[in-house]
Amino acid sequence: MRQSQRGSAMLITLILIAALLAGAAVLASMQLSSTRSADVTRTGTASLYCAETGLNAARSIVASNYLNWAGNLGTGTEPTWLSSAIGVHDADGDGAGSDFIVYLKDNDDELTGSNNTAVDNDLRIYIVSRCLKYSENQKEVEELVQYTGGGTCYQSQQGGCWGNGNSN
Repeated sequence: MRQSQRGSAMLITLILIAALLAGAAVLASMQLSSTRSADVTRTGTASLYCAETGLNAARSIVASNYLNWAGNLGTGTEPTWLSSAIGVHDADGDGAGSDFIVYLKDNDDELTGSNNTAVDNDLRIYIVSRCLKYSENQKEVEELVQYTGGGTCYQSQQGGCWGNGNSN
């Protein structure tokens, strides 16, 4: 009787060890996948903040330089007047070079026909900021800005301030 059961304990032990090793491999794979996913989420958020930093740096400069918009719309490159006005493009202060690029894009403002991306007709354009720091997870943000001109707004003038009627 003992002869027929010889080696069965060894077989059960091998099966248990194989099952434990397979379970450990699955757990390690799940942990690595979770770590990669968390890293992608972290770099995505950091990339978004980086792009928003570029947008924040350019907003007031672009809005106040309407005369410089012409010739810089739809090129996908940062205008030199904007680059020099922003200064350092190092969002995190690590000194490793430019973290973002800002360029100008025309909105769809033509009344008829196709959109001409090189010409602005309604004093509104998009400022687009792209984070370059995280090449595998680049984010881009854009904001529509409007040139309102200068001068003083008088409530009693035709149309009132900001088109809200006048006080007459």
